[in-house]
Amino acid sequence: MIAEGRKLAEIAPNIAVKVPLTWDGLKTCKTLTSEGFMVNVTLCFSANQALLAAKAGATFISPFIGRLDDINLEGLDLIGDIRTIYDNYGFETQILAASVRTPNHVKDCALIGADVVTAPPSVIKAMANHVLTDKGLDQFMQDWAKTGQKIL
Repeated sequence: MIAEGRKLAEIAPNIAVKVPLTWDGLKTCKTLTSEGFMVNVTLCFSANQALLAAKAGATFISPFIGRLDDINLEGLDLIGDIRTIYDNYGFETQILAASVRTPNHVKDCALIGADVVTAPPSVIKAMANHVLTDKGLDQFMQDWAKTGQKIL
């Protein structure tokens, strides 16, 4: 895993090597970050795992909130726990909220203090939608049409 990570990291300076949150992944993280490479430790499902990743020097930790929700655990609680731990100890590891499934996940992650989210395009597009925006725009267009004016 270390050799593969080094090879991938050499592609460009903005490459973050992704490793799983396993003992081997943590060892790889420690080695690669000590060599100056960025590492994203992924498949995080507990605050203890996130603590280990930060101690190993992870650039990013990727807690999977949607997958926790799928098994009736509150994924957003994990984001809050990690934020508290990282703030308590001054860890620089950034929280990359993964398995984001709804616009509310994005909002709540931002409120809690996640640094980054990964979300499917459908979630990002849905963030711009609001029934009152649609209704207001429709009313503006009707009012404008009543004036009989044209811009172009």
